[in-house]
Amino acid sequence: MTPKLTLRDPADVAAAVPYLLGFHPADSVVVIGLRGGEAAMVQRWDLDSDADGLADAMVRMALPSAPHAVLLVGFGPAYLVRPVVRRLCEILPVPVHAAVRVAGGRCYCELCDTCTPPGGVPYDVTATRVAAAATVAGLSALPSRAALADLVAPIGGLRAEAMTVAVGHADDRLRELLDAARSPSDPNGVVALHEQGLLAVDDAFAAARGGRHLDDDQVAWLTLLLHSLPVRDHAWRGTDHEEWQLDLWTDLTRRAEPALVAPCAALLAFAAWRAGNGPLAGVALERALHCDPDYSLAMVIHDAMFSGVPGSVLGEWPDGPLRRRPRHSARRTRRTRRSG
Repeated sequence: MTPKLTLRDPADVAAAVPYLLGFHPADSVVVIGLRGGEAAMVQRWDLDSDADGLADAMVRMALPSAPHAVLLVGFGPAYLVRPVVRRLCEILPVPVHAAVRVAGGRCYCELCDTCTPPGGVPYDVTATRVAAAATVAGLSALPSRAALADLVAPIGGLRAEAMTVAVGHADDRLRELLDAARSPSDPNGVVALHEQGLLAVDDAFAAARGGRHLDDDQVAWLTLLLHSLPVRDHAWRGTDHEEWQLDLWTDLTRRAEPALVAPCAALLAFAAWRAGNGPLAGVALERALHCDPDYSLAMVIHDAMFSGVPGSVLGEWPDGPLRRRPRHSARRTRRTRRSG
């Protein structure tokens, strides 16, 4: 659970944002939804010259979380931030407790002329009381959103080439398994596929729990089998918020071939969300949905996160409160091998 940070003035509000997002934003507007005096939702948007359109979109995304009030923080020039803030103050159906702008090493209150002088106040996020409290609490902020996305970026170079070869071998292995397992009662070999998938998941969990990394062949085999929904759901049931689980799914998300990454990235998002690490969950969801925009598990987690549901309050899963969106039909387990 994220430690509590006490915010007393506009500079405190601005200083908290990088630690809530997990990175230092630039050219952005951030809306923090409050419920019971605590942050229930944090959303960041790129600044846009269409202030009304941006504000309307932000409101549509913020309202499902039913905040009691909001804090607004803009990072960028006044001519871009101020119109968005003004529009939000007009159309949000809840109180705006603070509206802050940060630019050029200074912090400005956008609601009045009393919280900060017209020329703003000097602002150094690293030297604030909030930054010190966040650091002591174990929170950190990467230098940029790109640095956050790099945590789940695909591997490259020779390692990626080796994984492509391993997936080709796994593809052959899967074909042989299905051919050998076909029978009148199981014409597609589904039973054997599920059995092998559950074994692969259990072996991966045992290795990760013991601090061991999977080799390329194990990663390739598992990333193929996770495209079977019963296998994916077995992995989902075994995934919580333990550090070794975060490490496992981060490793698989980075090493999986881009065409196969959706299940691994969605499971990483779930583990990160359960652990209260919304920023990591967010970039993992982006990887999953970039691979497959209709991947149901990623969409369910996305909807829950952006509705302000904390992963820490969930009971049983995946058969509990997340089973709301109907599952899409299973995608083909075997990928189409690339030509050339």
